[in-house]
Amino acid sequence: MQVRVVRTLDAPLPHVWETLVSPHGTQAMLGPGATFGGKGEPWHSDEGPSGVLRSYHPLEQLRWSWHESPDAPATIVELDLHEHGDGTRLDLSHEGVEDVAAYEVRWAAALDRLGGAAAG
Repeated sequence: MQVRVVRTLDAPLPHVWETLVSPHGTQAMLGPGATFGGKGEPWHSDEGPSGVLRSYHPLEQLRWSWHESPDAPATIVELDLHEHGDGTRLDLSHEGVEDVAAYEVRWAAALDRLGGAAAG
């Protein structure tokens, strides 16, 4: 099953991108301690989830694998960024999840935290 969450932020795309790939923005998305490196590099949150950055297209897209726990199967999360007037639209999809409702809540909160980081 797939989760889709969309948010529009009142910040220009280059600023949202810079926030997203900063340690503060990455932690807003993935959890404390997580940082994105380059394509193919692993990431790990202090809360347990981990994965590998699979795709890195500046100002356009990030795609990463997501393991809820070390024993959990990998799923794929994709975040696409688009100019939307003076702001930025974020389209997040998470494929292969079983608990759609829980991940909708999780990713909606993550995008809201990212929006707060970009605004602050």
